[in-house]
Amino acid sequence: MSKTLFITGASSGIGAATAKAAAEAGWNVGLFARSEEKLEKLAGEIGERAMALPGDATDLNAQERALTELKDRFGSIEAVFANAGRGTKDAGVEKGDPEDWGGMIDLNIKGALYSAHAAMPHLKESKGQFLVTGSQAGRTHLKGSIYGATKWFIHGFAGNLAQEMAEWGGRCMVVAPGMVDTAFFDSPKPDKLQPEDVAAALLYALDAPQRANIREVFLTPTN
Repeated sequence: MSKTLFITGASSGIGAATAKAAAEAGWNVGLFARSEEKLEKLAGEIGERAMALPGDATDLNAQERALTELKDRFGSIEAVFANAGRGTKDAGVEKGDPEDWGGMIDLNIKGALYSAHAAMPHLKESKGQFLVTGSQAGRTHLKGSIYGATKWFIHGFAGNLAQEMAEWGGRCMVVAPGMVDTAFFDSPKPDKLQPEDVAAALLYALDAPQRANIREVFLTPTN
């Protein structure tokens, strides 16, 4: 029987690459993001294994509804990937925009927390996996980076959640990429990691046997 993966931030970048890779590997995929048009296009490219689920990751009710709809269609949910996130317009603390920080914190932190909270009943039933996008920025100190601080939170949270999920046979993994060539940056970064590289790391964890708990994958560009 096919397994099902729910992905937030699925409309582009790492989320879209993971959806394609997972579908090619035989997974059903629930595509969750704000852009309905992009999701429908991606779902059309993937085919019958994909379900477009438009919604805002900062809305707990929207995530809960999407997960319920996904389960109704495919029968169960074996994995959830909390990938939605963003950076800030202005770097640093002194020159940063506190109002903009609020929106980023809501998405990067609360969005991931909401994904986990909404996912637990489904994953407990399937003894499934929770995956979340951390960052190299959550493994090192970057001058004044509020974004990096949100990723430090994610790494700590993922470790704590792994302990909670272990009580019922679930697994939790954080993927920590360095710079990835996505729309996150204003200009192309062709010599850095590609979204497909991160997707491959996620598939490695998703396909690991139940006896193997991949807690973190940390990958950086060779250049």
